[in-house]
Order: sequence, then structure tokens, then C-alpha cells
Amino acid sequence: MLSKKMLKLTNINYGLSRPMIPEKRIIRRIQSGGCAIHCQDCSISQLCIPFTLNEHELDQLDNIIERKKPIQKGQTLFKAGDELKSLYAIRSGTIKSYTITEQGDEQITGFHLAGDLVGFDAIGTGHHPSFAQALETSMVCEIPFETLDDLSGKMPNLRQQMMRLMSGEIKGDQDMILLLSKKNAEERLAAFIYNLSRRFAQRGFSPREFRLTMTRGDIGNYLGLTVETISRLLGRFQKSGMLAVKGKYITIENGDILAELAGHARNVA
Repeated sequence: MLSKKMLKLTNINYGLSRPMIPEKRIIRRIQSGGCAIHCQDCSISQLCIPFTLNEHELDQLDNIIERKKPIQKGQTLFKAGDELKSLYAIRSGTIKSYTITEQGDEQITGFHLAGDLVGFDAIGTGHHPSFAQALETSMVCEIPFETLDDLSGKMPNLRQQMMRLMSGEIKGDQDMILLLSKKNAEERLAAFIYNLSRRFAQRGFSPREFRLTMTRGDIGNYLGLTVETISRLLGRFQKSGMLAVKGKYITIENGDILAELAGHARNVA
């Protein structure tokens, strides 16, 4: 099973086992109103599982993927307690993951964009510990886990890419712990906007102008802040000239200030 292989590989020094970055393939960006885009044609494949695979391996992966109809806003991919049957690669849209606390409150644990893979946290127990819900109309590729697990045993490049993606999930969790434990409210929100900007840039979108698909309430829930605090801070950021805020639309006016407040030296490019 992939989970057992992961346990063995996690004992390896990541600095010595970091996967080599292959030469970039030419990605054909095509328009489609349906669900028939294949891995070779997907515009975000370099963020997803296919990144390190050769053409033959891509064909094998492509054959097991189920491309679903659009997931509408509010629909769930899976619920807490569901058996792990598939992982989900997001082709477009935004998915939020959340749990329900003992008090019955929702606690958001992540926002997933195109190119992200959802469902890793169920590999350990075989059951999903969280919910995954669409924040807008989204397209996903469903990847049956058992078949993917079998393929990973035959394809070292696939196994390596799965490890890379899981490592990214772990790093993201570590960053979030640091954010919540060491940063104040201003720094948390600045880091959230900065990181969202970088993620949009990785996907070929503008890092300076973008729309927030999540509500202020969702952002506050994720960052451990109230809705009022989020609104007040956005107003403060706008007044300082760092951001321009118009409803859900954000324009980064001064990337240097944002990066510094977020704890990053590099500017938003």
C-alpha cells in the first residue's frame, strides 16, 4: 500500500532525496466546456500528479482517472467518516476542507485551488477525518486510491511525485501552526493574502489582482480571527496603500510592504 511505502520513505533525509525537476513539457492550453480534458492537455498538470511522468506513464494514469461533471457551490466531495475510495485533483475552482469540533462548530483547515490534490489525510486510517466542500463551481478529477496505489508500486516517478505532494501538505500544516502560534492578527492576514497571491501566480494567474472565493467569515475561521477583525484589517491595509479592496476583489498596491508584514523578503511579482 502507498501508506506503508510512505512510512518507509519518510525516514529518508528529504534534503538528500529531493526529486529532480524534469525539463518542462509543452502544455497545450485548450478550451472545453465538458469534462474530457486529459492529463496531457491539462493546463495545471505541472502542479499535479502528472508533473514527473513520461508519456507512457501519463497514459496509464489517464486511464484510471474519472472526470466528473462540475461540482456546484456547496456540494461536498466527501464527508468526515467516509471511507477513502479516491483522491481528488482540482482542475478549476476552490474547495475548502473543514472539520466539526466537539462543540459542533466548523473549523476550516484549508483552501484548495486548481492543481491541488484533496484527500491525503485519509490515507493513514482509511477514512476521511474532514469534509471537502466546493466554494464555487469546480471541476475535479477523481483518482481511485487502490488503483493509484498499485500504479505507484510499478512507477517510481509516480511514487516520487506522490511523496513530493504529501511533503507539500506536511509543510503547509507546519507553516499554519507557525502562523497561528507566532503571528499577530495583522501578520496572519498579510501572510494569508501573500500566500494566496503566490499560489495564483503558480497557476498562471495575476498575483496582484484576484478575487477571494472564500467569505470573510471563512478567512477569519481559518486564521482564528473574527469577521469584524478581518474587515477592520482589510480597511487598514487599504488605508495604508498596501491593498485596494472592492468587495471580494483584491489588488496588491505595495507588494514590498505586504511581503514584509507577511514575513517574506521577496516582493509580489
